[in-house]
Amino acid sequence: MTEEHHSSNGLASVTWLDKLRSAFATEPRDRDQLIELLRESQRRSLFDTDALAMIEGVLQVSEMQARDIMIPRSQIVVLERDLEIDKMLQTIVGSGHSRFPVIGDTRDEVVGILLAKDMLRIVVEGRQDTVVIRDILRPAVFVPESKRLNVLLKEFRSSHNHMAIVVDEYGGVAGIVTIEDVIEQIVGEIEDEHDVEDEGSFILEHDDSKYTVKALTPIEEFNEHFGTDFSYEEYDTIGGLLMKELGHLPKRNEKVRIGHLTFKILRSDTRRIHLVQVTVDPEVTASSNAS
Repeated sequence: MTEEHHSSNGLASVTWLDKLRSAFATEPRDRDQLIELLRESQRRSLFDTDALAMIEGVLQVSEMQARDIMIPRSQIVVLERDLEIDKMLQTIVGSGHSRFPVIGDTRDEVVGILLAKDMLRIVVEGRQDTVVIRDILRPAVFVPESKRLNVLLKEFRSSHNHMAIVVDEYGGVAGIVTIEDVIEQIVGEIEDEHDVEDEGSFILEHDDSKYTVKALTPIEEFNEHFGTDFSYEEYDTIGGLLMKELGHLPKRNEKVRIGHLTFKILRSDTRRIHLVQVTVDPEVTASSNAS
């Protein structure tokens, strides 16, 4: 290797290090300043937009809670403990999921988690007529709605569980959250063939007034669900509409009120909005319930 080549590599290394030192010359005082420094570093081409999006996702996960991303109880596919195996198989095949909460007398009585692969093994071995379902259930993990996602992800990894039952303050089942749901907050949407077919996954209802909505929700579908009449001539998705209303790419926790709805950004990165919380005006909710 020539001396000139050594010199060239040394110059390149110094230049890169100088850029990095310059970007972090001023110590950030809070999280917002840290993110702004990271964005400035990306603009200086120290790393690409995908890397920045994942770094921001990691920071956001540390502040998000299970309630922010959970699938609410009304949309959970469950299996009844005393259901005939043939009927269980129909539900398993029809849903395409790999894990199912198994319930007793009510949806609040989760007695365990059934893995589709365990059921498949039983069918292949021809033991469906003799097996007792409770003998093949995996233990259910319960977490509060306030569980921080970064802590939950660590527990998922250490325990090798991939699903947790989210419970409310009274001990009732509020929803479920999976390791995939948490990872998606860092790396972005992980789509499979079942995500495309599950149109209802765009809007998750927590109660009569609060919803979690994917920013990619088509405005037409949003209008149908909330009774709004937002125009979809200029933008196709609710995320695009919000960017138009705000006039910029919003940061996490930023809010905007449109009519009787309040939108709170749950997750966004340097490219687009990912997840939004929608709160319906209490008066509108009360009026709807009365009618």
